[in-house]
Amino acid sequence: MKKEVVTLKKLAQILDLSTSTVSRALNDHPDISEETRTKVKNLAQSMNYVPNIFAKGFRNHKTNIIGVVVPNITHYFTTTMVRGILEEAAIRGYRVIISESNNDVKKQTEMLNTMMQFGVDGILASLTKMTRDVDAVLQTLNKLPLILFDKVSNKIPCTQVTINDEEAAYNAIEHLINIEKKRIAIIKEREFSYTSEKRYAGYLRALKEHNIKVDDKLVISVDDISLEQGKRMTNHLLSIKNRPDAIFAITDSAAVGVIQTLKKFNIKIPEDIAVIGFSNSRLSTVIEPNLTTVDQPGETIGRNAIKYLIDEIENKTQIVSNKMIEIKGSLIIRDSTFKV
Repeated sequence: MKKEVVTLKKLAQILDLSTSTVSRALNDHPDISEETRTKVKNLAQSMNYVPNIFAKGFRNHKTNIIGVVVPNITHYFTTTMVRGILEEAAIRGYRVIISESNNDVKKQTEMLNTMMQFGVDGILASLTKMTRDVDAVLQTLNKLPLILFDKVSNKIPCTQVTINDEEAAYNAIEHLINIEKKRIAIIKEREFSYTSEKRYAGYLRALKEHNIKVDDKLVISVDDISLEQGKRMTNHLLSIKNRPDAIFAITDSAAVGVIQTLKKFNIKIPEDIAVIGFSNSRLSTVIEPNLTTVDQPGETIGRNAIKYLIDEIENKTQIVSNKMIEIKGSLIIRDSTFKV
């Protein structure tokens, strides 16, 4: 048997009041007497009335709800960013709806449209790595405040919050050079990934400033920067005539795959080949040797992203096109590059 939904109209009928009077009574409007407010609230409580925040939002043109779209909710780094978003949203009096695109561009577009249909006040989006056509994102931006975080794009004129990928990668490569590594390989995503290209730019800048020539054989681009690809690409790097003496993978997952493969062939880490990852995930301290990696302050990125979005929603700051907020990442040095 279908349960009846208790509405404002139902409460009004029982009490022989107008729906507007019931609504104002529930919201403690000063025009409504204490007696009526008490009577309305008691009935609402006894009937387990739950306000329809979406309907209320459409009436007021504000729901105090923020939509969040991420590629993969189970990714450790994503969960740290979401934690920051949720905590800051609660402080500022906002609710959050989180959806997952599964790195599918079509689903990402569907999620953006769904968020708008829900009547959210604004959207935080971390783009899929396959996002090349940004028309759907631009259409969303034209309708309500939108901020990109973590996975961003220079094609979209909005505030964007991310780690300082280029500088962080530069520091990682410089660390390898400082421990006398000269043939440094990089495992990155293909050229359409904005984040990957920023990290690659840091890699190139560090080599250039230390007068180390780039060897194209040491630059590995893959579609999926995963643990399995880390293993596969390490096998490839070990097969070339002049092996690398260090490998920088732009994710911890791939770096763990690198370490597992090097251990399989009894290659000493870091003496023969040093390894650096990126994100400081839980994997980095589970693998032996422990992985040197760039720490990404996920909670800080999440908090900053939602702060800027709420300020735009509430018109506390003027929206600035192409404003890039870079949060500083730090290099965590462990046994995969340095032994005491």
